[in-house]
Amino acid sequence: MSKPETTVATNFLRPIVQADLDSGKHASIVTRFPPEPNGYLHIGHAKSICLNFGLAKEFGGVCNLRFDDTNPAKEDQEYIDAIKSDVQWLGFQWAGEERYASDYFDQLHAWAIHLIEAGKAYVCDLTPEQAREYRGSLTEPGQNSPFRERSAEENLDLFARMKAGEFPDGARALRAKIDMASPNMNLRDPILYRIRHAHHHQTGDKWCIYPSYDFTHGQSDAIEGITHSICTLEFEDHRPLYEWFLDNLPVPAKPRQYEFARLNLNYTITSKRKLKQLVDEKHVIGWDDPRMSTLSGFRRRGYTPASIRNFCDMIGVNRAGGVVDIGMLEFAIREDLDANAARAMCVLKPLKVVITNYPEGQVENLELPRHPKQDMGVRVLPFSREIYIDASDFEEAPPAGFKRLIPGGEVRLRGSYVIRADEAVKDEQGNIVELRCSYDENTLGKNPEGRKVKGVIHWVPAAESVECEVRLYDRLFRSANPEKDEEGGSFLDNINPGSLVVLTGCRAEPSLANVAPEERFQFEREGYFVADLKDSQPGKPVFNRTVTLRDSWGQ
Repeated sequence: MSKPETTVATNFLRPIVQADLDSGKHASIVTRFPPEPNGYLHIGHAKSICLNFGLAKEFGGVCNLRFDDTNPAKEDQEYIDAIKSDVQWLGFQWAGEERYASDYFDQLHAWAIHLIEAGKAYVCDLTPEQAREYRGSLTEPGQNSPFRERSAEENLDLFARMKAGEFPDGARALRAKIDMASPNMNLRDPILYRIRHAHHHQTGDKWCIYPSYDFTHGQSDAIEGITHSICTLEFEDHRPLYEWFLDNLPVPAKPRQYEFARLNLNYTITSKRKLKQLVDEKHVIGWDDPRMSTLSGFRRRGYTPASIRNFCDMIGVNRAGGVVDIGMLEFAIREDLDANAARAMCVLKPLKVVITNYPEGQVENLELPRHPKQDMGVRVLPFSREIYIDASDFEEAPPAGFKRLIPGGEVRLRGSYVIRADEAVKDEQGNIVELRCSYDENTLGKNPEGRKVKGVIHWVPAAESVECEVRLYDRLFRSANPEKDEEGGSFLDNINPGSLVVLTGCRAEPSLANVAPEERFQFEREGYFVADLKDSQPGKPVFNRTVTLRDSWGQ
């Protein structure tokens, strides 16, 4: 794709925050990032993280990390640990200790009692199915529950018995008494508490009733003194309910909710439910599979925190929806790695080359820069009689425009000599297993006299090179909109069968023998690669392709 504009993208929240500070409405700002711990964070969360932490930093405020943990049946400590790790990996640190909505369960329970006593909440015995029927539709008003006019005394008694565990799951719910005829469905007597006999990862077995997300979220913001409660546009219709709770409870502060457009990225799934399905059904190897849209996956793929932050800056923050081209994200990582990744050579499909006129036993230690523009020092490549080149760099019957090695033709070995292909050695099946070449000893660092050599190929020494595994990752989905299968199937039918190719027996230059996990390189002519975070070991490196050198998707 063409190079994106690098000017600072719009962020409609900046002038709002600035105006609130200038007017004295707030002395300082407090934001929060409030994930539900029911899965790993994905690239869409990165936009929210960068927005909330970025605004707090820009305006001298603080940002809290709060887990909205109101559904213990779907939550897990693994997700909490992963979320904390991802936020820190992106380069942000929350104010104080991480917080949990469950820290406020006692206060939320007291506020629920306050609403009951004020005649603004009631215990409802409708089943979930009946409640849906009574709720009405977008075109028809709802009906009042037959239990809506219970006395405060009866509601307090039933709510206490709900808390005491007398009733099974789903038997009763505590609902706010607002307006069953409201055009906003969220105001049609929403649920405040459900019965759920489930062990909670933070509170253990203290509770068998759990507050709803809507009842928890705004009050948690108020307790923490959040000044700007920033969420995605699907919560815009929830804002009147958010404000109703704040207006009808003795909360210590009244935060203001603002909505922005979520990140929709083509060729990408960001539904946590579907990401979990990919993991559970083993379409991928885990939440951190480098093909996943999770931050853990992008990290293992070799993306840098800076590249993701820069991507989030490029796309900006606004209220207009739309789909962002994944090419912008790939541009961000290419730009980062082009400037910061050391260069190296790795032969993915090794073909042995014997340089017949090079002295046997002789070794020259050639020095090549680790980066063409940055001062990263040099790496040493031993050059001797036997080397490996990539099998694709030799063709007996070359196509038009082929500028690599052909019978009788010459190429330059990167940082080394010019060689000529003299003979191709084949096995019984006719496969080329070795090339016999000759070199021009007068071409180290200079062009041969009287002839022009067009091609330059990469190579590694045969004896000193390191055997490695290389994993060629590509986009997990073959369709720009994976949610829609042309033949009416599910998103799983859009999985790209070529999203992972594992190559064993690859040969890397000696400097890569003991790379550290997450060390990144540009393998010359092949792409950008990273030493795998989990599987790469000293002497046995495993490299993941982060991205190709240029966008070749669909070519």
